[in-house]
Amino acid sequence: MKPTFKNTLDWEQAQLLMQPAFIRVLDNLRQQLEKSTWEGTYHEVQSPYPGYQLLLTYQEHSVKIDIWDICFQVCFLDYESSLDQEEQSLKIKENVQIDTNLIKESGEVSWEKLEAKTKSLINDIFENLPVI
Repeated sequence: MKPTFKNTLDWEQAQLLMQPAFIRVLDNLRQQLEKSTWEGTYHEVQSPYPGYQLLLTYQEHSVKIDIWDICFQVCFLDYESSLDQEEQSLKIKENVQIDTNLIKESGEVSWEKLEAKTKSLINDIFENLPVI
């Protein structure tokens, strides 16, 4: 789902968090893939918005993961993930709420909290893959 923001401050905070979240998501996915039996390949996608998907495969099983969707889960509170790409293209998550715990009082990214939240989300994804 593509998020919308209720005000300029939320948009600015999202701008602050999205690139660091993207970096941490990719690194944590890499770490999980290194110790997993699943193979991962990244694909550039244009719909519902430009970004990347990770296709996880193991034997005849496959799972698509939208990288921006994971980043949105990291940056926003109560962000509902939708792995169905057709469904995603039709939905817009109205007025997302920034996870301000990821921003220090100084206005900088709290890398430790960002890493902890990202690691937890990525671990959940891999723990919930189909049992083979």
